[in-house]
Amino acid sequence: MRVSQLFTKTLKNAPADEVAKNAQLLIRAGYVYKEMAGAYAYLPLGLRVLENIKQIIREEMDAINSNELIMTSLQRKEVWEKTTRWNDDVVDVWFKTKLKDDTEVGLGWSHEEPIVEMMQNYIHSYRDLPASVYQFQTKMRNELRAKSGIMRGREFVMKDMYSFHATKEDLDDYYAKATEAYKRVYDRLGIGDDTYVTFASGGAFTQFSHEFQTICDAGEDVIYLHREKNIAINEEVIDEAVAELGIDRNDLEPVKTAEVGNIFNFGTQKTDEMGLYYTDMEGKRQSLYLGSYGIGATRVMGVIAEKLSDEKGLVWPKAIAPYHVYLVSIGNVAAQATELYESLQAAGVTVLFDDRDERPGAKFADAELIGLPYRVTISERLLADDKLELTVRNSGETQLLTRDELLAKIA
Repeated sequence: MRVSQLFTKTLKNAPADEVAKNAQLLIRAGYVYKEMAGAYAYLPLGLRVLENIKQIIREEMDAINSNELIMTSLQRKEVWEKTTRWNDDVVDVWFKTKLKDDTEVGLGWSHEEPIVEMMQNYIHSYRDLPASVYQFQTKMRNELRAKSGIMRGREFVMKDMYSFHATKEDLDDYYAKATEAYKRVYDRLGIGDDTYVTFASGGAFTQFSHEFQTICDAGEDVIYLHREKNIAINEEVIDEAVAELGIDRNDLEPVKTAEVGNIFNFGTQKTDEMGLYYTDMEGKRQSLYLGSYGIGATRVMGVIAEKLSDEKGLVWPKAIAPYHVYLVSIGNVAAQATELYESLQAAGVTVLFDDRDERPGAKFADAELIGLPYRVTISERLLADDKLELTVRNSGETQLLTRDELLAKIA
C-alpha cells in the first residue's frame, strides 16, 4: 500500500474529549475514527491489525477442534427469559429495541442463550458430543462508563466460544485445553509474559471462573500476584481464593491490570434452564455440560496499544502489525524506491510505502507514530554507497545494509 493512496491522514493531536492513551494514538495514527464514546470505526490500518488478531485467535481455536460460525446480533426476548437474563435487574447492559410489528428484541451483548437454543437442533445423542463452536461477533453493551478508548466499548468485536459435553470430566479436559490455547494466543500477540490466568468470581454457577488479566496501568482491575507460585487472584474474590488455595496473603503483590479474556464453566445449569439434553447409550435423557470462553479482540488491540507504545507512537509486534515495513523515499529516487517496494512485496514482506512529496522529518515522524516493526529508508546518498537504512521500531537500532542483507533481516 502506498501512503498516497490512503484516505486517512496522521494527526498532531487527538480529539480533546479523548482521554485514553490507546485511542489517542490510534486516532492520531489513522487506525480508528471515533463516532462517539465507546464506539469506533476501524480504518484500513486498524482493520488490518484487527484481522491479524482475529487470525491468531482463529488458528488457536481451530487447533482445539472448534467450529467457526457467526450468529445474528438480533436476539429474541423469549430465549433470554428462560434464564431470567432478559430482566434489566439481572443484566443491566442491554440495548433493546422493537421491530415494525412491535416485537421486542435485544442487540446481542453475549450469545450463550441463543447458541444453546440453536444447538437443540444439532445435539440429540451422545454421538453428537462433544461439540464446540465459536464466532467473531460485534457485541453491544450499554456501558455506564466508556472512557478507556477501545478497551471498554459500547460496541466491540469479541470472540466467544461455547463447548458442550456429556460429562464434567470431558468439560474439565476441554477447559484445560482452552486455557492453554488462550496462553498461546497472548504469547503470539506479544503480551504473554504480562498476562496471567486469574481466579475470579464464578457468579451463580461455580465458586470461581478464570480471567486472563494483563498488567496495564490503564486497566480497570486489580489482581494479586503470587509470583513464586504463578498464582493470580482478582481483588473481588481475594479472601475466598486465599482460603481455597491455602496461601499467605502477605505473599501477594497487587498490580493494575486489564481483562483480555475469560473462561467460564457453567456446569449443567444453563443447559437445564434452556431445556437442552442428550440421550446416552442406554437411551436415557441426560444433562449437558457447558463451557463459555471469551476474548475481546478489539479490547486486546487497545491493551497492546497502551502497553507497546512510547512517546513517539505505537510499537506493533510483527505478528499483528498492519504492515511489516514502512518504506521512506527521500529525494529523486522514485523509480528505485518503487522497484524496492515491489521486490520486498515479491519476497513476502508487507510494505507501507511513503511515496508522498513530504520532507523527510514528517515521513520519519509518521513512521514512528504508525509503529510498524521496521523502517527502511532509500535515498540518493544511500544508493551511492549501495546501501539501505534499516531502523527497528522497538529498539531504535539503525543499520546500513545491502539489499541482500536487508532481506535476510526482515523477510
